[in-house]
Amino acid sequence: MRKLVHAINVSLDGCCDHTKMSPDEQTFDYYIQLVRDAGLFVYGRKTYQLMVPYWPDVAKDPSSTKADIEFGQAFDSVKKVVFSRSLDSVEDKSARVVRGNLRDEILKLKQEPGKDILTGGVDIPSQLIELGLVDEYRVVVHPILVGAGRRLLEGVNLPEKLHLKLVESKTFDSGSVLLRYSKP
Repeated sequence: MRKLVHAINVSLDGCCDHTKMSPDEQTFDYYIQLVRDAGLFVYGRKTYQLMVPYWPDVAKDPSSTKADIEFGQAFDSVKKVVFSRSLDSVEDKSARVVRGNLRDEILKLKQEPGKDILTGGVDIPSQLIELGLVDEYRVVVHPILVGAGRRLLEGVNLPEKLHLKLVESKTFDSGSVLLRYSKP
């Protein structure tokens, strides 16, 4: 059974707005490898539209940095499922829109053979966490206080506390810290 992995960058004060922090080269390399190891991305409309067409375009732009091209190519090579009620279609040939039941669709995807499923963003991952479907959390905490912005699990009421097991931690040269947790 494939695992569902939620990966996210957060500031020290819990903000996960991507515009408020920028990963250093070492952290970016970590994310490139994480994307290469993924078999499927699960996004909501907002996160999907932040990522596409941006990263596929970067992958084809010879003026992009080597790291940006590598990330863009890795991102572009992975299939994507987009949960949306407002999108009719997507231009990305490796993506499909799903309007069905989030829980049922994820349970079905987890049963399929292949590499792990990666999710990012806030809305869909918050729902997946509330449903108890996330198997692993990869949080990179950046040494910055931003004061305001979106936070994971805003407005979500977990049915019970979720105790996690720390399976990896790594400090990057920038002071960012990767915390990797799994369900016990």
